[in-house]
Amino acid sequence: MIYADQRWIGGHGIGRFARHVLGGLDYCPVPLASHPAAPLDPWWLARALGNLTYHDLFFSPGYNSPLFCAAPFVFTIHDLNHIDRPENSSPFKRVYYATVLKRACYRAAKILTVSEFSRARIIEWSGVPPEKVVNVRLGVDPEYHPGVAPYELPFPYLLCVSNRKRHKNEFRTVEAFARAGLAAGIRLVFTGNPTPELFNCIEHNHVARRVHFVGMVPDAQLPSLYRSAEALVFASLYEGFGLPVLEAMACGTPVVTSNIGALQEVAGNAALLVDPTSMQQIATAMQLLVSDTSLRLQLREKGLAQAAQFSWASTTARVHELLRLAMGKYAVS
Repeated sequence: MIYADQRWIGGHGIGRFARHVLGGLDYCPVPLASHPAAPLDPWWLARALGNLTYHDLFFSPGYNSPLFCAAPFVFTIHDLNHIDRPENSSPFKRVYYATVLKRACYRAAKILTVSEFSRARIIEWSGVPPEKVVNVRLGVDPEYHPGVAPYELPFPYLLCVSNRKRHKNEFRTVEAFARAGLAAGIRLVFTGNPTPELFNCIEHNHVARRVHFVGMVPDAQLPSLYRSAEALVFASLYEGFGLPVLEAMACGTPVVTSNIGALQEVAGNAALLVDPTSMQQIATAMQLLVSDTSLRLQLREKGLAQAAQFSWASTTARVHELLRLAMGKYAVS
């Protein structure tokens, strides 16, 4: 029997992955209500899985694993953001990764991840054999397409789908927007709500009247928000995949994104790639996409073709096959 950690299901990136890959999978849910990233979860999870045998399998769509478990397990490390980015790290996280998570990498039957960038980092960091780490990629929901209804905002806008974490590079995005020399009617729209620090940055750059926050946008309205934007600006400093890039492309929206890591890999040649540490490059890309109709059309067509290469059906089928092979391997051992 497969036991899977359904607690990861939610609206964030790991949550979407969890929802899709657990859909259609015959599994027993973990009998826990705590958050899977809680400090004591490896212990609680081990106790919850205490009755499993060598003929069972535990699967987590996230980066948690039991401290000990008689059954083989497969888990997912989407990226190493918590140790690669100082602003997202902490002494506790570094200890957890160096002890619990690295040990889990050696004990796991397979480690799943979502990009070749993350796969290479996990192999380098953990020291496990390359064949143990498998890139299953992410996909795009069919609700993301160019025919969705427009989002009701009374102005043209550049969109930044983000969450106020420092590695999302929002401060530099605001500075680039302020210096891009765009028409006064064009706004910069962020998902979510401003923090005091981001609001101060907006005021310091004298664009308070031109930056708009739409709050928490329901999943059903996100495709419309993408579709109505002049472009997506996603100049993040670090991503294990970068789902907003594909979602915007699937809606026919041109994309500006970073030329590093997984974002370059996911975008291919279908986006304007910029050095995310260069405010000038981000500003120039904004200018180009607002002023050059021909370029927008080219990126729209390339983006639609790029997004079509990624599907949740393919991701789910790959994960289910890997779990089936892991079950079969240990069942006959």
